[in-house]
Amino acid sequence: MAKLKVNVVIAGRNYPLSVNNVEEEEGMRRAAKNINELIAKFEENYAVSDKQDVLAMCALQFASRVEIEKLASSIETEKALKKINELTQKLAQHI
Repeated sequence: MAKLKVNVVIAGRNYPLSVNNVEEEEGMRRAAKNINELIAKFEENYAVSDKQDVLAMCALQFASRVEIEKLASSIETEKALKKINELTQKLAQHI
């Protein structure tokens, strides 16, 4: 399958990319849009003069969201496993 060529603009710079399918292309375009929106928000709300600082703040924001979701998922998984173990024990007592 031929790769699709995609150009996205982040912080005013063009980045040519290759993707495998239309879904990946859409994901890249949405990600670039989200990054640019966050850059604009940071530049509007904070006195930052260097794009690298703004990009670092964006990277931290997105990475922290992923880590927070992982932690929340892990906690939910632990709760579910604990509940399953409790139910298994109760079932074992009645068999």
